[in-house]
Amino acid sequence: MEGKAGDAFTMEAGEPAPGGFVGKLWLPKGLSGSVAKEWFDRRRSAIRPWAGFVDQRKFSKPRNFGELCQRVLRNLDNYQSNYVFIFLGLILYCIISSPMLLVALAVFAGAFYIIHLRSLESKLVVFGRELNRPHQMGLAGALSLPVFWLAGAGTAVFWVLGATLAVIGSHAAFHELEGADIEEIIMEPV
Repeated sequence: MEGKAGDAFTMEAGEPAPGGFVGKLWLPKGLSGSVAKEWFDRRRSAIRPWAGFVDQRKFSKPRNFGELCQRVLRNLDNYQSNYVFIFLGLILYCIISSPMLLVALAVFAGAFYIIHLRSLESKLVVFGRELNRPHQMGLAGALSLPVFWLAGAGTAVFWVLGATLAVIGSHAAFHELEGADIEEIIMEPV
């Protein structure tokens, strides 16, 4: 089976392969190492100072529900990059603290790498059907799914989401707005 025109998972003939470590890995056509690096650099440059982010003197209980909503919205906007790095840190902590999850990720990466190497040698055919890149990725996932299940990957995902929601939600709700951000909310009686 030839790749379809406009398929996001194939490179066109004559297209240069992206360089660097990420270029050696297979990535979809629309996602390159430079795009990820550019996104990461933008996030890193938009980080607010961590000293002000965790300053205990800037935390207080909101006076009413309107102020709570205003704090959450403004703090999510102001500290968005800080919150992204907290989320990434929690993911990293979860992966490092669970050896079985590390094994599961290694099995997934190994399965994909072996399938990728075999497809470079010759077309990969399973049950009489030739597999393209998305199907190969699905096969690697299917091969490593039992290991992810045994490692408790679902529990890890929900732990990361819950911890992120608790940390970011409490910071956004209790961190006071800075002087320029304070604007009185006018509430109409219902």
